[in-house]
Amino acid sequence: MANKYKLPNRLTCKWKGIVNRCSLTLAATAFLSCVAVAQEITVAAAADLQFAFQDVAARFQKETGKNVKLIFGSSGNFFAQIQNGAPFDLFFSADIEYPKRLEAAGLAEPGTLYRYATGKIVLWITNDSKLDLKRGLQVLLDPSIKKIAIANPEHAPYGGAAVAALRHENIYDQASGKFVLGENISQTATFVVSGSADIGIVALSLTVAPSMKTKGRYFEIPADEYPPIEQAAVVIKSSQHKDIARQYLEFLKTPAMQELLRGYGFSVPSSASKTQ
Repeated sequence: MANKYKLPNRLTCKWKGIVNRCSLTLAATAFLSCVAVAQEITVAAAADLQFAFQDVAARFQKETGKNVKLIFGSSGNFFAQIQNGAPFDLFFSADIEYPKRLEAAGLAEPGTLYRYATGKIVLWITNDSKLDLKRGLQVLLDPSIKKIAIANPEHAPYGGAAVAALRHENIYDQASGKFVLGENISQTATFVVSGSADIGIVALSLTVAPSMKTKGRYFEIPADEYPPIEQAAVVIKSSQHKDIARQYLEFLKTPAMQELLRGYGFSVPSSASKTQ
């Protein structure tokens, strides 16, 4: 018996055409999605870069059409994750020693080690604090201070710099009992903003960011009181997007991006040369 629901040939052809067009559209969408993923790099960046790199990545994406996924944290933790195969394309460390060790271990792409900036530490308080920052680090001995926020010196370079500065001023022993340790320098600043700490030793780059500079006041700790916070980057050897990763590195070396980093309180190299 003939199928009474069978469509006329003309309608059948029309229906097949719609199906074919839908199939092509879906295929094209899937292809474009794959291309978009292929054009994205994942950047592991020290937490002091949180605000600066949001600007850098936005400008890179606008100029190149390539996406940048930013992950912020402590340099020491990222170093350990990369050793264990974390799928990062680029690593921007707050301590040059971590990228150097990755290079020595064969985990960094040869010739990509680049010292991109030198960081600075500051004492930082919220605007409603009555503490006198003109006293410098000696203000930490004020009896009204119950908690002092610093980044964990075990894996955060800015925490190590804070400890060095306190030892230089011979007040580490008196201050260390009040420490509240942040997992990274960004969390350390959050402790001060939230009131979990009365004062903090944080990265200058965080305190001058547009979203932070209205929340508090800072005193820049003299650079001769702690070892230079030399920061460096490498392209990860296992990266599947080395060309884009290298492009991002070169973009950071442009005069405009170096000026942007200066605006966030970093000292930048006088020339865009690689660190050997």
